[in-house]
Amino acid sequence: MFKGSMVPIITPFRDGAVDEEALSGLIEWHISEGTDAIVPCGTTGESATLTYEEHYRVIELTVEVVNKRVPVIAGTGANSTEETIMMTRKAKEIGADGALLVAPYYNKPTQEGLYRHYRAVAEAVDLPLVLYNVPGRTAVNILPETVARLSEIDNIVAIKEASGNMRQVSEIIRLCGDGLTVLSGDDFTTYPLLVLGGRGVISVTANVMPGAVAELCALCEKGLYEEARKLHYRLEPLNAAMFLETNPIPVKTALAMMGRVKEELRLPLCELSAKNRERLRETLASYGLL
Repeated sequence: MFKGSMVPIITPFRDGAVDEEALSGLIEWHISEGTDAIVPCGTTGESATLTYEEHYRVIELTVEVVNKRVPVIAGTGANSTEETIMMTRKAKEIGADGALLVAPYYNKPTQEGLYRHYRAVAEAVDLPLVLYNVPGRTAVNILPETVARLSEIDNIVAIKEASGNMRQVSEIIRLCGDGLTVLSGDDFTTYPLLVLGGRGVISVTANVMPGAVAELCALCEKGLYEEARKLHYRLEPLNAAMFLETNPIPVKTALAMMGRVKEELRLPLCELSAKNRERLRETLASYGLL
């Protein structure tokens, strides 16, 4: 259902408010560059600092601008099951094609708790759901056996795997087969994950080079792994630059340098350090992005 290059789009701000004009422009650019789905209100979209009203408006605007040309997968995960259900219902009402559900963070549920959380959301909202495993941010790891149990629920259709553990990815694919789509959640793992049998990526790097990430996914889809491998290595310096500091600080700074958004983050995130700003500028220039 969801495959290829999907962008967890940044949320542009201007003078403290969501910059709807800039967001609309980014969406049009991504679609023209071959992005396969737009993911608003994810980690890269600074969802943790959006009010409910802003969160829903970003999803709504994305749905309006996309206008059914590609899927919209709205980030609606929270560390409370009831809150996750509330936001996911709202995303469906707005018109999202799916929801991305980060594992409940901070409260560190057990594997059984994770299973019950996702099952409850799936039973409450008839919408295609994408699990999101990112232990580095949530302090909990959705284990392959739990993913396999969840894959038996009809509207749980995919997982964004950002553990960085290829052995875990391989085990998920082995256990779930065609019952679940596995997507990369880390740009440096996209190529190996696709070779293992994954179907795409929710890519931070796609925010700045959407065409190249879409090409990488398309090459693997066609079985052209040698060409894809070369592109993987060409993209690696940019992938690394996107994580010079906490995401989305570098990617937002990059898009500002490229003239696509105003450079504005919300506390507790702050501007890129001077040293890393220069490293980022050099990397972008090496790709002809400035």
